[in-house]
Amino acid sequence: MARELMRTGQNVLVTRADPEQAAHLSEEIPQTRYAALARVASIEIRPVTPLPYSPVALICAGTADLPAEECAEMLRAFGLSFERLYDVGVAGLHRLLSRREIFDRSALAIVVAGMEGALPSVVGGLVSIPVIAVPTSVGYGGGGGGLAALAGMLTSCAAGVTVCNIYNGFGAAFAAIRILQSTPRYRLDSRGPA
Repeated sequence: MARELMRTGQNVLVTRADPEQAAHLSEEIPQTRYAALARVASIEIRPVTPLPYSPVALICAGTADLPAEECAEMLRAFGLSFERLYDVGVAGLHRLLSRREIFDRSALAIVVAGMEGALPSVVGGLVSIPVIAVPTSVGYGGGGGGLAALAGMLTSCAAGVTVCNIYNGFGAAFAAIRILQSTPRYRLDSRGPA
């Protein structure tokens, strides 16, 4: 499949690739780039053109939620800029509040969290930009493999938080791309966000 996409001149993005799969792909196609934390392999046939949008705020509750890097790789592959804001969960809310300026320059926020999934609701209450939530299975005891975080995000007190499935960083990034491409107000001009 990767070779077929390359033949048509398209860049290739392979998600959920484990190291063994990435090694095999690299043997077959030497220009393969592998981001191990994201579990994403990419092959760039043509340079990625940066898109003229304000950056995406990519937010993680804890360092164990770093599969958000899948989002980062997807955004990068589509030419969207992003800013990482990691380890800012509700257990240390001061870390999030001390970085509020990130939201002033962001077009939207993708928030990745486990445990009870409270962080997207907190972010949704602080900002006026779209918020996309991604639950993870990180947590203790009754987390149910991410079901507690998913349920918490689906029942968010903050209105309008969009929720993706557990660990669906790809889906969250794709939703962000669709939102930005369909909303001219997020385009940058010489003065910054419109």
